[in-house]
Order: sequence, then C-alpha cells, then structure tokens
Amino acid sequence: MRYLLPVAAAAVVLSVGPAPAATTNPHHGKAVHGPKIAESHVSLHLSRHALMRGAEVSVHGRVRPAGRHRVRIVFRGPDRGMVEIRTGRGGGFALRWSPRRSGNYAVRAFGMGDARSRGSASVARRLTAFRPAHASYYGPGLYGNGVACGGTLMPGTMGVAHKTLPCGTKVKLRYRGRSVTVPVIDRGPYVAGRDYDLTEAVKERLGFPGTGTVLANR
Repeated sequence: MRYLLPVAAAAVVLSVGPAPAATTNPHHGKAVHGPKIAESHVSLHLSRHALMRGAEVSVHGRVRPAGRHRVRIVFRGPDRGMVEIRTGRGGGFALRWSPRRSGNYAVRAFGMGDARSRGSASVARRLTAFRPAHASYYGPGLYGNGVACGGTLMPGTMGVAHKTLPCGTKVKLRYRGRSVTVPVIDRGPYVAGRDYDLTEAVKERLGFPGTGTVLANR
C-alpha cells in the first residue's frame, strides 16, 4: 500500500499536464475591425414634370456622404434609357435628357456602392411628355346611346374616343394650363386629321372651344 500512493500522485500530475502558456493580445483585448462602410443617400430632382416630347429636362441630385461616386440614372417609360455618370467632389451630379416619345416616365438615381459607402437609390420622380393632338368633341344629340367600350353616354360622362387605343386606357390631356386624365370609352373620331373626340364634360373641364389642338400623353 505504501507504494501505491506515489504512483497515484504521479498519475494525477501526468493527466493534468503542463499549464498552457498565456497568449498576449497585441490589441490589448480590442476587436480588430475592417474599414467602416458608410450608409449613403441619393437625392434626385427634375427641373419640370411636364414637357413636350423632344424637349429637355434637367436631372440633378446629390450623393451623401460627399465625394466622387458613380451614379446610374434610369428612365422608365415609352422611351427607356440609362445614363451612368460620376459626381463631383461634393457628391453632386447633373445631366440633361430628352424623351423622344410621349407618355409617362419614372426617373430614378442609383448610387453605386464602393469601398467607402453602400449603394442606395433615390425615390422615383414622375415625368409626363406630351404631344400635340387634334381634337373635337361630341355629345349633344347622342346622350342615351351606348359607347363602344360599354356604358351609356350622358352629359356628365368623362372620357374620350380614339380609333385604336384599348378601352380603359388613361389619357392625360392639357389645354391652356388645365389638365385632366380620362379613360378611352369610345371609338372615333372619324373626321380626317383628328386624334380624339372629347365628351362634352371633358370639353367643359378643359375650357376647350370644341375643335382645335390639345396636348396628350398618348
């Protein structure tokens, strides 16, 4: 028995083993981080929101934080497009763009991410490009009759007649500062050279004399 105790003690020592050496953290316990990536913000503005097709609109904005950034401007609508530019040192950018086709557009700026900041996107800005359209009006003597797209023509009916646009298509019309958006409800006009027949209610809303030229987005 007297020889078993030293052996057992030795076994305990061997099973524990030497204590691990302490390591020294060169950063004194502080976590090591890479370069901080800043959140970015892109603003976008248009010089106007209604213009004639073929005219120019100024598109400008700014990326924050300041510095030189790549920005992609996307135009969605009948005349689609994309322009990529670089900002100045202050983060500002500007360009001019011209829609070749009439219709409704959405313009948006995308700030491209880099080593210093994350990518971001601006809110969409709306733009309407108009074209001249020859128009007349109809209604008196036809009230109570059906229209090609369904329904009955009445004095208060808001809509237009067009030869080919699908029924229900929304058309924005302008005349001398007044504007209205109405659906296609009928077929016509059948007089050569005319694009739209306005109902009497639309005529009155626009202050349209009866025949002449209106501005239309389609």
